[in-house]
Amino acid sequence: MSVLKIEDYTNLGISLAYFSLTAWIIWKIWVFFTPRDSHSVRSVAVLVLGDIGRSPRMMYHAESFAENAFITEVIGYGGSKPIPALERLPRVQLRYLPEPPEFLRFIPFIVAAPIKVSIQVVSILLELLVRIPKAPEFILVQNPPSIPTLALVWLVGCIRGSKVIIDWHNLGYSILALKVGKTHPLVKISEWFEKTFGRCAYAHLFVTKAMRDYLVEKWDLQGRKAILHDRPPHHFHRASSQETHELFRRLQIPLMAHKDLQGFLPQSSLPYSTAFTQVVPPSHSKPSSRSKATVESAYTEVQLPTVRPDRPALVVSSTSWTPDEEFGILLEALTLYEVHAQNAAKQSTKSKLPKVLMVVTGKGPMRDSYIQKVTKLQKTWEYVRCVSLWLEAEDYPILLGSADLGVSLHSSSSDLDLPMKVVDMFGCKLPVCALDFKCLGELVQNDVNGLVFKNASQLAEQFVNLLEGFPNSTPRLNTLRTNLINAASSSRGRSPQIASESDWYWGSWDENWNSTVKPLLFRTLP
Repeated sequence: MSVLKIEDYTNLGISLAYFSLTAWIIWKIWVFFTPRDSHSVRSVAVLVLGDIGRSPRMMYHAESFAENAFITEVIGYGGSKPIPALERLPRVQLRYLPEPPEFLRFIPFIVAAPIKVSIQVVSILLELLVRIPKAPEFILVQNPPSIPTLALVWLVGCIRGSKVIIDWHNLGYSILALKVGKTHPLVKISEWFEKTFGRCAYAHLFVTKAMRDYLVEKWDLQGRKAILHDRPPHHFHRASSQETHELFRRLQIPLMAHKDLQGFLPQSSLPYSTAFTQVVPPSHSKPSSRSKATVESAYTEVQLPTVRPDRPALVVSSTSWTPDEEFGILLEALTLYEVHAQNAAKQSTKSKLPKVLMVVTGKGPMRDSYIQKVTKLQKTWEYVRCVSLWLEAEDYPILLGSADLGVSLHSSSSDLDLPMKVVDMFGCKLPVCALDFKCLGELVQNDVNGLVFKNASQLAEQFVNLLEGFPNSTPRLNTLRTNLINAASSSRGRSPQIASESDWYWGSWDENWNSTVKPLLFRTLP
């Protein structure tokens, strides 16, 4: 009979320890990757692979979830300030992803893209699998971008049992095609990726009926489907003269930083007057007839501001300064308007055309090159100035609500999405001139709530027709604004579900979300 030595016991113990550790690791991996139903009820992770503050639709989603008692984790990049509600609501947690290294901007896209995606994969998985301790009931992800988010939320949904909701803003591969060309192999890979990981989800939200029909037919999307047209939140409204006055008091310094505006805008004296508003008694309507003492007296008597009769027409456009924004059309149209205005000034029988201040908001890669073109052009302009401004989230709706006309230059890469900027303008009862494309009719109806143009000459003609005789509104501009006001008023209390898809229904974001998305959150698939 052999006797076990001490060394044998030691080796046996080590073997058992290794076996136990290996078994424990295998068990942990098995449990980790086994789908499970235990999750935090009434919770959602909203994933934005972009600047949270520049993703209005996703911010409105997060606000709606939180106001419906959902614990809301918003994951994305920092940079711009989010809407105040996301910082105010106690159920909202903002989780910022680390920014990609700066050097990636200076190396070729084909090299930078894999590095950037790898960093995104690690940071997103850390948030969704580790730093959010209890699995969210739902994961809402915007598309595009598609890579790597669609695959990641699919994986996390399998691991943690969360229900994935994809909000289809546009098609990622169609945007990539603008950069590298439709026939590039990366476009084909991107389309396959988007189809494979976007096809199966708990639910799909679409910004247009055209996008729903296209994707259902082409990709055979599974899960529940709902059209959620963009709508502005309730704080988008026509600005009062007091709001306009306060806004342009705040914008005085950034506006005056543009040398081209010196001598173009009416003279003002803060805090009693701005280039667009003034605080004077009703009997002193002409700026030249009022003394400083009169103005000070009016201000101390809490006289409400009024819009100035000598102000320029304020035209606003918002752009991301990307290839799907036809900014060159706007420059050409403004050039043509300048010619019309100069000719009208020479002919006393014709109605005069006003000066126009074109304010373009937003940030993007093509901004600097276009601003250089604008600067060169307006050296010879007398009636037009075009400036670029970046506004805080709380000031943007006031600017739209103070403007006389809006312009949309969006040309969809897929012909399936709609410009959010037009939605914001309609919320502020601001008529819009919009560049035409395939499904624009789901939002802008020509001569009903706006005008549609195809080229620069048409846009310039619309400027002339709508602004002639300013500051008195033309009948056409009045009709467009009245239609916007009436549509918003008649929609109150009316469910979008009972409106036919051909109707021009216009409710608030809250009404639309509650009738479209809310029912999806309390159902299970058959």
